[in-house]
Amino acid sequence: MAEEFQATSTPAITGMKGRCPRCQRGHLFDGLLKLAPRCEVCGLDYGFADPADGPAFFAMSIVAVPALAFALWLQFTYEPRLWMHLLITVPLTLAGSLILLRPLKGWLVCSQYFHKAEQGTIDRDWHAPAAHDGDPD
Repeated sequence: MAEEFQATSTPAITGMKGRCPRCQRGHLFDGLLKLAPRCEVCGLDYGFADPADGPAFFAMSIVAVPALAFALWLQFTYEPRLWMHLLITVPLTLAGSLILLRPLKGWLVCSQYFHKAEQGTIDRDWHAPAAHDGDPD
């Protein structure tokens, strides 16, 4: 008896939990950030997934503004030396980005599945000349 699975209706939550976009029970990751080859529950092949640099871009974009605000506050309030920023601000920025990478990657992969995203193609016939009916004008 085959079990039927229904794709998630909330790819953001399913992805942030690191679950399979089809059955919501299997694991999406094999390790910290490496995608598993397939779901161990429903067998969905994760070969369709290619989040590329999207998670890193979003993580850095989300973390950069608060990190900069903190660094400026720290500088204007306490006027620390540069090495203090290297010990405080840089690790906070890196930690914040790393914490966000996994949930953002899961969200993007589940969104690709949910929206049936595919590799882009170029339609080479878009510039084909119009057909003539034999009339010169």
